[in-house]
Amino acid sequence: MDLLSFARGPALYWSLAILIFGMLWRLTGILLQKRKPDFSEPRSTATWMGALKLIVIRSWPHKEFASRTAFTVTVSYLFHIGLAIVVFGFLPHILFLKDVFGISWPNLPNSVIYFAGALTIGALIAVMVRRLVNPVLKLISNFDDYFSWFVTITPVFTGLLAAAHLGARYETLLAIHILSVELLFIWFPFGKLMHATLVFVSRGTTGALFARKGAQL
Repeated sequence: MDLLSFARGPALYWSLAILIFGMLWRLTGILLQKRKPDFSEPRSTATWMGALKLIVIRSWPHKEFASRTAFTVTVSYLFHIGLAIVVFGFLPHILFLKDVFGISWPNLPNSVIYFAGALTIGALIAVMVRRLVNPVLKLISNFDDYFSWFVTITPVFTGLLAAAHLGARYETLLAIHILSVELLFIWFPFGKLMHATLVFVSRGTTGALFARKGAQL
């Protein structure tokens, strides 16, 4: 079995299995945590509105902190949006998702995908440079922060190399790209990348609790 066949076959199946199991394991562990009963009288029953509202308003910083967090917020949105465009707008990715889920949608032009990929890499590099030069961020950073950054930027970088046919045979570049994506799948449930899922759970839970207590969001 060559490297590409391995990446498209056993490695893909195992990485997807680990991704799904890991996410279910993390979410189940959170949902099964014992909670203290709240005997206070609820001031509102529209807790789902509170959950949705907090998810939305916490997606942007309060104006009091906007100047201090402008760089972080801007760069974060750039690489998240760029990554979403690459993942969901590139034709080969859409065809893969169609094979898995049976649904598809129109693809974006390759020029848009390449620009979004380059923008994503640039934003991720800017995030890492800031982490390395900021004394506070550098002090609180650990292996998870650096490795999560690595497994995020590597699929984008290798994907651009494969699309441009730079550095090696296309089959080799494609295999490395697929393996880097599978590494991301494996790491996702167990590192800080899981925040992409848990952020909505935590914000929604907090918003629902605030709404129940009648707090103004």
